Amino acid sequence: MKTVKLLVAGIALFLAGTMQAQVTVNVNIGTPPLWGPVGYTEARYYYLPDVEAYYDIQATMFICYVQGQWVHKTNLPSMYRSYDLYDGYKVVLVDYHGNVPYKDFEDHKAKYAKGYKGPAQKTYGENPGNGKKSGNGGDGKGQGSGHDNGKDKHK
Repeated sequence: MKTVKLLVAGIALFLAGTMQAQVTVNVNIGTPPLWGPVGYTEARYYYLPDVEAYYDIQATMFICYVQGQWVHKTNLPSMYRSYDLYDGYKVVLVDYHGNVPYKDFEDHKAKYAKGYKGPAQKTYGENPGNGKKSGNGGDGKGQGSGHDNGKDKHK
């Protein structure tokens, strides 16, 4: 009987040593907008070069420079009311985890000038203006910085 108990204990220890615990952590800090580029569920901010503004996915707000200060707004300023968010390029700030992405605005403005276009982007939803998906396919992961497949590395 003692031998059986030792054998069972030995098998249990062997199995416990060979089993590996798997932990999956999925960080989803906000739901990307339909016009957002596919493939970056862990990013919090987009930089929009054409309008020199940011979009905070978590807060669902634009961050714009208005009359000398950065302000959070639910919509872009009226001067950009005809701007197409589906077709405009979004630089995804994948490695920025703070609360003030505009602290690097001068770098972003220099690196991603107005009219900047990096690799093609595919959006989550259809462009209501033309009923077609925005972008021209691809894997949807190109997010322009010009030197590292478009992923901004600001921390």
